[in-house]
Amino acid sequence: MSLSPLLVERSFGDLPGWGDDDHLPAFQAFARSAFHVPVKPYRSGALGVDFGAFAEAYAQARRAAPANRSEARAFFERHFVPMLVRPETGAGLVTGFYEPQVEASPVRSEHFAVPLLSRPADLVDVDDANRPAGMDPYLAFARRTADGLAEYPDRGAIERGALAGQGLEIAWLADKVDAFFIHVQGAARLAMTAGRLCRVTYAAKSGQRFTGPGKILSELGEIPLAEVTMQSIRAWFKAHPERVDEILWQNRSYIFFREAAVDDAALGPIAAAKVPLTPGRSMAVDRLLHTFGTPFYINAPTLTAFDKRPFRRLMIAQDTGSAITGPARGDLFAGSGDAAGEIAGVVRNAADFYVLVPRALAGGAK
Repeated sequence: MSLSPLLVERSFGDLPGWGDDDHLPAFQAFARSAFHVPVKPYRSGALGVDFGAFAEAYAQARRAAPANRSEARAFFERHFVPMLVRPETGAGLVTGFYEPQVEASPVRSEHFAVPLLSRPADLVDVDDANRPAGMDPYLAFARRTADGLAEYPDRGAIERGALAGQGLEIAWLADKVDAFFIHVQGAARLAMTAGRLCRVTYAAKSGQRFTGPGKILSELGEIPLAEVTMQSIRAWFKAHPERVDEILWQNRSYIFFREAAVDDAALGPIAAAKVPLTPGRSMAVDRLLHTFGTPFYINAPTLTAFDKRPFRRLMIAQDTGSAITGPARGDLFAGSGDAAGEIAGVVRNAADFYVLVPRALAGGAK
């Protein structure tokens, strides 16, 4: 496997602000992947960053942790070579995501009437091996019926009761918009009415394409595209409660969850790379192109929402998302709760992506 020509070798001295970053929290995120991969290796991405080439760096990360930021920086400089990721078109782009925290009830009540659902028994994974003729090739899930596999009910059908009576409810929320944004983020912390704090994380989805409400509201002329943020979308829904279903049901994709413990309140949910996300250091990438566990240095000079300074940080690829497509596209994990949501909701910035490639691979760039 050779490296893609979209990756162009650079030096660490070419990375703006590299010496000013604190590489220690990035190492800690990297180490979580290092301790996971002996259990289940990551798949190599199509850009040619071969998972097997990380073996030496992972082994070193498991043996000893750096004592300070300078040792962490030396670790990455010793094991990796930075390469600029050339976007296929335009500029690179970063957005933000977070883990919401909302109040919830284990039982339905007049106040708590919006459910989060677990994976239904008749929902099955679909690929080219079992996809029926004529089924949309995008669909990765389907419904098992007596007549074979069929497209699963979409958001509108489910919210109108298509799965009622199956006992799938994990918890009940007070607000439909809160539930929707939990679907968008793929995870949430639930402050249960009994005083317990628990977490729901992604388990599966109905399979249809995601259509964001920001895009819909922009096309309808309700919110100018340049002003679309999570905050502006929420404000519009609050001002137009009678139109919530009209807009949300145009996003046909519906997410199912599973319950999980909150083992470390400082970390986020366990995501696609099967490790807890690290606030400000974990990133979602296109998993078809990139390899989980890969360090990325992100230079986004116009992004100041994280700490009031231009965003120049070492991040670790540990999640993915259906909207995260392309070689220079990333979704930055801001953390959990409302403060993290205020950051994540406004992130949409041009960025330069530098992938840190294991030194054993650097000679394979074309």
